[in-house]
Amino acid sequence: MTMATTTATRSDTPGSDFARLSKKIADAGLLGRRPGYYTLRITAVTGLYAAGWAAFVLVGASCWTLAIAAFLAVMYGQVALVAHDMAHRQVFRRRRASELSGRIAGASIGMSYGWWQDKHTRHHANPNTENLDPDIGPDLLVWSPDQARAATGLPRLLGRWQAFLFFPLLTLEGFNLHVASGRAMANRRLKRRAVDGALLLGHCAVYLAALFWVLPPGMAIAFLAVHQCLFGVYLGSAFAPNHKGMPILTADDRPDFLRRQVLTSRNVNGGRFTDLALGGLNHQIEHHLFPSMPSPNLRKARAIVRRYCRDVGVDYAETGLVASYRLALTSLHDAGAPLRRTRVPT
Repeated sequence: MTMATTTATRSDTPGSDFARLSKKIADAGLLGRRPGYYTLRITAVTGLYAAGWAAFVLVGASCWTLAIAAFLAVMYGQVALVAHDMAHRQVFRRRRASELSGRIAGASIGMSYGWWQDKHTRHHANPNTENLDPDIGPDLLVWSPDQARAATGLPRLLGRWQAFLFFPLLTLEGFNLHVASGRAMANRRLKRRAVDGALLLGHCAVYLAALFWVLPPGMAIAFLAVHQCLFGVYLGSAFAPNHKGMPILTADDRPDFLRRQVLTSRNVNGGRFTDLALGGLNHQIEHHLFPSMPSPNLRKARAIVRRYCRDVGVDYAETGLVASYRLALTSLHDAGAPLRRTRVPT
């Protein structure tokens, strides 16, 4: 999909469209910190995370162990969403506090905070932009017909039917998070990689020791599989609706900041439960425009942003959760079309 709306270059000066929107948001008091909310949220997530592992030890080798694995998969996802807010400095204003808390949260789920922050920062700077957004690189799947035509190896093999394989492949996303974090330790440009490496190694050692100490080997492997596979599905399902199926930009596109963020993002309708399950990422447009805005303020910002986009003639995409997955899968299927017209060597 290419950009269908005008991409005239505009600078983000005091008179720009984004500057005027930003003033409206600031005047509404939506950029202020929410310490009470985050104290409650972090306390609840930490308590439930600890309770899950305590239940794991108490239940031991029981048929209920796999139910605990499923519960902990959800809690790992919730910790990841909290770490996301910490990385964006939504929780703490100071960088040092944000990094310290983010590293602790990342370590508790086996993720390198430094690797993820670098990757996610590049995504925010150039959302859905080929060769610039790491989230749409042709690593395993292809995201555009041009990528499909240039694909080799596994992306070329999987790309033909990738829409049907998308959710099954999400079961590997938890493992991929750990592997990618570990591989990043070889990157000398990664900040504080020694700290991240030590935290990753410590998490892996404690996690595996706990599984094989409490459970028989076969059940430990089953717990690991259920836990990590469901964690991957939850995490992937939380992020998939946000940009997949939205316009993909090229290096030749030069939209201003407002249009670059709004036209490549999609909001997901829903109530407070949707906000809780998706960590506020269902308000993706507002999050991309104001990354440091605390997630509980995004719902209030939505009405202001949507009305403003209508006034300046910028398309504002919003749909239900199921419809967002359908659009994402349709886009994946269309992206793989060139490979279905080409014989793939066996």
